[in-house]
Amino acid sequence: MENHAIEIHGLTKKYGDYKAVDNLNLSLSKGEIFGLLGPNGAGKSTTILMLLGLTEPHDGSLRVFGIDPVRNPVEVKKLVGYLPEDVGFYENMSGLENLIYTAQLNGLGKSEAKVNAEEILKRVGLEEHIHKKAGKYSRGMRQRLGLADVLIKKPHVIILDEPTLGIDPSGIREFLELIVKLSKEEGITVMFSSHHLHQVQKVCDRVGIFVKGKLLAVGDVQSLANQLFSENAYSVSAEILPNTLPQGVDALKEAILAIDNVIKVDCQDNHFHIESSEDVTDQIAEVIVKQGAGLCHLSKKDYGLDDIYYKYFEGE
Repeated sequence: MENHAIEIHGLTKKYGDYKAVDNLNLSLSKGEIFGLLGPNGAGKSTTILMLLGLTEPHDGSLRVFGIDPVRNPVEVKKLVGYLPEDVGFYENMSGLENLIYTAQLNGLGKSEAKVNAEEILKRVGLEEHIHKKAGKYSRGMRQRLGLADVLIKKPHVIILDEPTLGIDPSGIREFLELIVKLSKEEGITVMFSSHHLHQVQKVCDRVGIFVKGKLLAVGDVQSLANQLFSENAYSVSAEILPNTLPQGVDALKEAILAIDNVIKVDCQDNHFHIESSEDVTDQIAEVIVKQGAGLCHLSKKDYGLDDIYYKYFEGE
């Protein structure tokens, strides 16, 4: 199989004069968890529909393990499991019966389908509810059943489109942990489409920021922070105990500024704010102590996905 699970080049989709997806270029590696992050209407779901062969692009190309979903949509569907934000089941059938039905649709005999279904329901945490009617499942249980429905076909790629909407916080945590476990243990490639920044940052190896049909940036959180905040990618706050600056505030500021890669030092009362292009937190602590100052508190700000995301919107 191809080295990349998903390859997209120059992908464009228009509705009239409106470009829902505009010249998208993206590659996903095998076993990677990739977060497609953006607000509603950014083009995430349209991209997913093209990957599944459910709508055709106006320009560009895309491949799923080397297969073109436009020319061979059925072959792609054999490799890809799709979990939308709202999964439909036969409400009067049990979770097990729903899953056996899906397995049979994918070519398994009834006895083999039952064995596989029971095993997968156990893996997704529904072992005690397999005989419960799907119509009685909670929102979180339905999403777990949806994930089981995806896994029964043994996919190489799982696409999750806003899969945690309406799930309580503990259910979200358990669901995300399950996704990470599946990816790491079985090498499944996951595309996680969402506008929930915290969830994406928690589970994804890389993220892509998608706005108005365009992919503005791709990378892990630290590399994106370094790109956006290149001159002050690191921010450190230090608090000095009162009356413990024998050489004075200015002397300490100069000493900190003398550290390589420190860009800026601000001071108010006993609080110092230092910005640098590299992580020099340990050197800052060493300089403060050598100056004879009483170091009360030292903390480093880590730029999160929310900082990165809103920085891009400022640019827009």
